[in-house]
Amino acid sequence: MTRPARRRVAVVGTGAIVSGSHLPALRAHAERVELVAAVDVDQGRLDAFRALAGEEVAGFTSVDGMLDAVRPDLVLIGTPPSLHRAQTVAALKAGAWVLCEKPLTLSLAEYDEIAAAEEASGAYASVVFQHRYGSGAVHARDLLTSGELGAPRVAHCQTTWHRDTAYYAVPWRGTWASEGGGPTMGHGIHQYDLLLHLLGPWAEIRAMAARLVHDTESEDVSTALVRFENGALATVVNSVLSPDEVSRIRIDCADATVELTHLYGHRNEDWTYTPAPHVASERADAWRTPTADVPSSHAAQLGTLLDAYDNGVRPPGSGADARATLEFAAALYKAAFTGQPVTAGEIVPGDPFYPAMHGDHPHWAPKEHA
Repeated sequence: MTRPARRRVAVVGTGAIVSGSHLPALRAHAERVELVAAVDVDQGRLDAFRALAGEEVAGFTSVDGMLDAVRPDLVLIGTPPSLHRAQTVAALKAGAWVLCEKPLTLSLAEYDEIAAAEEASGAYASVVFQHRYGSGAVHARDLLTSGELGAPRVAHCQTTWHRDTAYYAVPWRGTWASEGGGPTMGHGIHQYDLLLHLLGPWAEIRAMAARLVHDTESEDVSTALVRFENGALATVVNSVLSPDEVSRIRIDCADATVELTHLYGHRNEDWTYTPAPHVASERADAWRTPTADVPSSHAAQLGTLLDAYDNGVRPPGSGADARATLEFAAALYKAAFTGQPVTAGEIVPGDPFYPAMHGDHPHWAPKEHA
């Protein structure tokens, strides 16, 4: 089937993430996409978004109604996490590709439902992991995977943010049913997704989690020790209790240390390379900075997805690639709640952590499950 030059796009949810990130991304690729529809159950919010995006954008209060009427090529989903699975499956069944905010699903079981819907439809669902797509991350991954920095040995991944009680007063925050977890699922996932993107498959994880401040079902801090298939060892910290907010990744290799320090997005200047004493300066100079400076953003990821759409291939950040990040989250929770190490591939149907991140653990499951 011949596709139009511009992909017809619909957004589901018209809150801050869609108006503040997805809409600018669509405008950045205006020659390739056309926003044709928006969905929100809140009519006032929908009207406000259409005033911002353009009155030619059709408004709907149901996903099914929009899909039936519009038949978009691509659906961008920015609703609360508990809605992601059903909305993604509906869009795939309608033949649309999907770009959905993280987490795509609340469990591995739900993720595998989406995989089945992909297979049935021939369309693909990607997760928003925009930190992979900045030029600094692309450059670092090229250096690491080519072996130019030497063998990875030690890594640190840190998402130390701060969220107050007002943040958790929003009804859909802080529960397993609505978010699938705490900062491990909703905050740190961007950073450790990038860590996995840079270092490759993980092999084993040991972890701890705690509910130290907030009155939530899920954790407000988690820590993990990770062994990667390549032998590297890493620490991962996910916190919403940290007054001095920072997002950081550091990887020590045989020939260099590469470090990223930022908060919610990075540019080339946020990456530093420190050569080992034995490395010649001429070699180290070639590591510093790629020619282009593309910030990590929804726009950068959308461009990559559109390239995949044009070529009829699976986009990055989908399928087994994105599932590995969700599996890491599930394994971190299982390791933290059971006190036992968890290996990659261990959580399968029949494991209590496959259908739910809390694993029905008596100290962590919602009260109705405990």
